[in-house]
Amino acid sequence: MSLPHVAVLDDEVDITQLLAGYLSVQGFRVSQVHSGRALLELMASDPPALVLLDLGLPGEDGFVIARQLREHWRCGLVIVTGRGDAIDKVVGLEVGADDYVTKPFDLRELLARIKAVLRRILPAEAPPAAAPPVAPPPPAERARLQFAGWALDTAARRLVDSAGAEVVLTTGEFELLQVLARHGGRVLSRDFLLEQTRGREAAPFDRTIDVLIGRLRKKLGDNAAEPQIIKAVRGAGYLFVPPLDPR
Repeated sequence: MSLPHVAVLDDEVDITQLLAGYLSVQGFRVSQVHSGRALLELMASDPPALVLLDLGLPGEDGFVIARQLREHWRCGLVIVTGRGDAIDKVVGLEVGADDYVTKPFDLRELLARIKAVLRRILPAEAPPAAAPPVAPPPPAERARLQFAGWALDTAARRLVDSAGAEVVLTTGEFELLQVLARHGGRVLSRDFLLEQTRGREAAPFDRTIDVLIGRLRKKLGDNAAEPQIIKAVRGAGYLFVPPLDPR
């Protein structure tokens, strides 16, 4: 059976690459487009079964694009946008969207919503579920978090590299890295990270998270120009990329 085809329309390349990479691993064929015109050309040449549509496109009206899709194609439509106003949600659903997801979003929740829409519109061609691996203990219950050659011992509050050498972390760096690692694969907003690491001490417009991210990248050897461990998702927050080692 051919892979379900999903199109991702967003002007942010980081977002389309993130979604394309994740959905490809989950068994989808993904096309990335960055304008309404490019999406319509794709619909004419290689129509996807489902479209993930951002509303905030420069110089374009996402609602108009949604209406065009509904008028000319039968496909699933999930709006994925930073516009969380209730009126926008109502309008999005009224123009024909099957679902409405606001940024920042949890990749696993978005995947579940995509599958739910495809089950409704393609009952005979639902995407195959990935075979579940033997589940390790939930990250929240594990004292040792291993990723990309690193090990974070949350009980001893130590970070060691693949050779066993310790890299000293400040309290703020440790707390932030722990939160990121325990929520891997999910885009976390700065507000969420501040709340989890500083609680009520967090102040409006606090840039502490950005400073700590920069320091963590240096200590982890994560190139800020092309990060492989902690990726910034513009307008949404930060994403911890590597999966945790189940051991």
